[in-house]
Amino acid sequence: MSSLEERFEAAFMPNYGVPPVALARGEGCRVWDADGREYLDLIAGIAVTSLGHAHPALVEAVSTQVATLAHTSNLFLHEPEVLLAERLLGLLRAPGRVFFANSGTEANECAVKMALKYGKTSGRSYFVAAENGFHGRTLGALSLTGKASIRDQFGPFPFEVRFVPYGDADALRKTVTGDCAAVFLEPAQGEAGVVVPPDGYLKAAREICDDTGALLVSDEIQAAIGRTGHWFAHQNDGVLPDILTLAKGLGGGMPIGACVGFGEAGTIFAKGDHGSTFGGNPVSASAALAVLDTIDRDGLLEHVRTVGARFAEGIDAIEHPLLAGVRGRGLWLAMLFTADRSAAVQAAAQRAGFLVNAVQPNAVRLAPPLVITEREIDSFLAALPMILSEAQ
Repeated sequence: MSSLEERFEAAFMPNYGVPPVALARGEGCRVWDADGREYLDLIAGIAVTSLGHAHPALVEAVSTQVATLAHTSNLFLHEPEVLLAERLLGLLRAPGRVFFANSGTEANECAVKMALKYGKTSGRSYFVAAENGFHGRTLGALSLTGKASIRDQFGPFPFEVRFVPYGDADALRKTVTGDCAAVFLEPAQGEAGVVVPPDGYLKAAREICDDTGALLVSDEIQAAIGRTGHWFAHQNDGVLPDILTLAKGLGGGMPIGACVGFGEAGTIFAKGDHGSTFGGNPVSASAALAVLDTIDRDGLLEHVRTVGARFAEGIDAIEHPLLAGVRGRGLWLAMLFTADRSAAVQAAAQRAGFLVNAVQPNAVRLAPPLVITEREIDSFLAALPMILSEAQ
């Protein structure tokens, strides 16, 4: 254990353990650790660093804004937050209202409060969410997270949630009644190992909510801002939720979350119903605008679709007894294994100079910066058979 790791262990609560790599700097899709070793970053801070590390557009936007006005609180407005809200609504192509927060779980907390208020005013008493879904670790968001290992020890929870198997439209239809306030779903389950639902599932969810009057909430904390090759993941399925939550890739590395309410859902809150001291601060808003501008200017949505297909096809073409396949969309993928060896694969990849994420015992998540090149992807594909053999 290095000196820095020892200091980390002594200074921090033990909830993270000690991370295996101490990063010192980054450039593009590459990072260097404290000892100077280079890695290809294939996880991007859990789908956050959309433009890679130290992208000039992000550096310029943050540097200029922090030298101009870094913070206002919600007592005052500023132009970057207004520009960002308008830009998001324009990309969504639907009338709505925006609330800015600091993170994904806070964006989901906002959605929870909106749904609770809607439920109380319309006589609705429970929520529906998916088994193995992940919506965050604060108590409201954790209430909706269908993962017993991180959820159960913190109950009881402040409201009732009924869980259904993900991708099962019939189970959803049976569970969502006129007493249901909201259905919270991910367009693909990230923490479960990038589990993509069957075709038509989200359209069925939209129809079920329309029929019962429940709100449909799309948690796109990981999936949006180009990650799947569309601005927003629900656009893959041609549906519009009532509430959309965003974070991670929106800020490109700066902390930001957003909750968007469409139509009547956008005016559920009244003055004083919710707030955030740091939400939508000028620096994070400027960073997000730089991310959106760069994705648009550089054609990164098409790039994600092209290189994402190359990445998935390249993995699928590898024949190895440990490799069971690949799933996902765009640059949001998971390699699946025939045995619970994902931690060993992550360690072997690290030794080979690649950073990946063992998100499930039998699945490794790949979510590189959207700017990753075909050559960088090919370098990982060339090394993958050796990595898998070492991890067996």
